[in-house]
Amino acid sequence: MAATAPKSNLSGLPRRLVQDGIITEAVVQEATAAARKEKLGLVAYLVANEKADSRAIAVAASHEFGVPLLDLDSIDIELETLRAVDQKLVSKHRVLPLIKRGQKLFLGISDPTNLQAIDDVKFQTTLRIETVVVEEAKLEDRITKALEAVDTTMSSLEDDDLDLENLDVMGGDNEPDELSRDDIDDAPVVRFVNKVLLDAIKRGASDVHFEPYEKIFRVRTRLDGVLSEVAQPPVALANKVCARLKVMSRMDIAERRVPQDGRIKMRLSKRRAIDFRVNSCPTLFGEKIVLRILDPSSAKMGIDALGYDEHQKALYLKHLNKPYGMILVTGPTGSGKTVSLYTGLNILNTVDRNISTAEDPAEINLPGVNQVNVNPKVGLTFASALKAFLRQDPDVIMVGEIRDLETAEIAIKAAQTGHLVLSTVHTNDAPRTLTRLVDMGVKPYAIATSVSLIIAQRLARRLCDNCKEVRDVPREALKKEGFSAEDIEGGLTIFRPVGCRSCNDGYKGRLGVFQVMEVSEVMGRIIMEGGNAIQIADQAVVEGVKDLRCAGLDKVKEGLTSLEEINRVTIE
Repeated sequence: MAATAPKSNLSGLPRRLVQDGIITEAVVQEATAAARKEKLGLVAYLVANEKADSRAIAVAASHEFGVPLLDLDSIDIELETLRAVDQKLVSKHRVLPLIKRGQKLFLGISDPTNLQAIDDVKFQTTLRIETVVVEEAKLEDRITKALEAVDTTMSSLEDDDLDLENLDVMGGDNEPDELSRDDIDDAPVVRFVNKVLLDAIKRGASDVHFEPYEKIFRVRTRLDGVLSEVAQPPVALANKVCARLKVMSRMDIAERRVPQDGRIKMRLSKRRAIDFRVNSCPTLFGEKIVLRILDPSSAKMGIDALGYDEHQKALYLKHLNKPYGMILVTGPTGSGKTVSLYTGLNILNTVDRNISTAEDPAEINLPGVNQVNVNPKVGLTFASALKAFLRQDPDVIMVGEIRDLETAEIAIKAAQTGHLVLSTVHTNDAPRTLTRLVDMGVKPYAIATSVSLIIAQRLARRLCDNCKEVRDVPREALKKEGFSAEDIEGGLTIFRPVGCRSCNDGYKGRLGVFQVMEVSEVMGRIIMEGGNAIQIADQAVVEGVKDLRCAGLDKVKEGLTSLEEINRVTIE
C-alpha cells in the first residue's frame, strides 16, 4: 500500500500559490516567517526578494478571493481620488485609491488578506471600499508617483500653502526704496511667482528666466536644454515680480546696479524640498533674474543613469577607486558636469573617507561631505579653501572649478601627495584640457604626473519611446555624418522625433554624451615635449578613445537620440 503524502497546513493565498506551482511549500513557509520578522506582507516580501513573479501572484490572488484584477498601466488616476486617502495610510499599507464613484472607493491592493489596511482606509474615508487586485511591482511604482503628484500639485496653489513661511531662504533682507512691502507681497504676484516655480519643478525644468524688455516682460524655462516661453505677464508687473523674487532669495532689494546672488529653499511638503540658485543682473529695462533649479535627487541617480557606455563607466570607476590622482570633467555651462562630479562623490562617500569640497556655490547638499562656499569678498577663494583642506587630513577633495594658476598648482600638489582630486575646467574636449592647464602656467611635468582621467561631456535630449519613428536617410548622407560603412551595411536604423502628449516635441529627458580619456604615458610625454591638443587628440584615437562626435553617433545607433540632436550638441 502506497504511503500518503503529509497533509499541508497552508490555507488562503499561500495554498493557492503552491497549488498553482508558482512557489514551493517550503519556500512559502520560509517566506511567511521571514516576512513576519521583517514586518512585511507576504506578497511584498516575495516580490522584493524575487521569490515569485508579481503578475502570477496577482492572478492567483484574484482567483482565490474572487476579486477583480486590474493592470495599473491601463488606468490614469485622478488627483482628487489620490487625495481621498491619507498619504500616511497609502505609504504604510501599500494601497492605492483608484476610482471614486459617489460613496464607493475602489482600492488597489496586492494582498486582499490585508484586512487591517482595508479597515483603516474605510475608517479614514468613511466610504464603502471595493478592493481590486494589482501587481505588487507596479503598485510600488504607482504609489511613489502618486505621493509625488499630491506633493507637487498645482491645483492647491494658495498663499496659505506656499508663502514666505514655507520658504527657507538665506541672504540679505533689506527693504526696497520705491516698492512697499504691500507691493512685494501683493497676492496676485505671489500666486504668479509660486505658480511659475511649481510648474517648472513639475515639468522637470533646469532653469527659469524672468526677462524685462521695453515693451514686454517674458518668462522662459529651460526644459531638456532648450529654452521656451511659458508666460508673458504685463510689463507693469516686472518690478513687482523682480522684488518678490529678491525678497524670497534675501537679496538687497535697494541695490539694482550690480549683479547679486541668492538662494531659495521651497519646501513643497514634509517629504520634499527644492533649492533654487538665484542670480540678478541689471539690464536696460530692469533686472533679469535667473533661477537654477537644484534637485538633490540628481546626485543619487547612479552612474548607470548618466549615459556612460560600459568601457567609459569602467574607466571612471577605476580612477575613482585610486587613492590619489586628478579627475577633471570639462564641458560648457549646463552640460551636466556637476551631476557627474557629485555622482562620483556619492560613490566615494563612505564612513572611512574624509571628503571636502570647495564650490561657488555648493549646488547640492550631500550629507557626509564637508562642503564650503567660496567667498572672494572675505578672502575665501578656491586656493585658500584648498590650503585649509590640506591641513584637515583629507582623502578626497573636490574643487568646483580650476580658474587660475594658484588653484591649479595647489590642486595638482594635492593629487601628487596622496589625495584624490576632482574638479572641472572649461574646455571643449578632453585633449584641449591638458593644453589649457599649460596655458594657465602649470608646469608640463606636473600635469603629466598628476592628471589621470579627463571626461568631456555634453547633454543631448532623449527621444520619447512612445512616439519616435524610423527615419529614412540616404546612405551618402549617413556616410557624410560620420557613420562607418560597416554601420551602414549592418542595417543602421535612425529614429526621428514626432511628438505626443507625454513628451516635449518628441523628446523626454536627457542623456550624457561622453569622451572619457585616460592620460597615458605617451600623452604625458607629448605634454612634456611641448605638444599641442591636436597631437594629444591623435594619440587618443590611436588608444581607442572615442571623441564626442563618435560617442554621440553611438547614441543615435542605439535609438536613444536623433541625428539632429547630436548635430546640435557636438561639432562634426
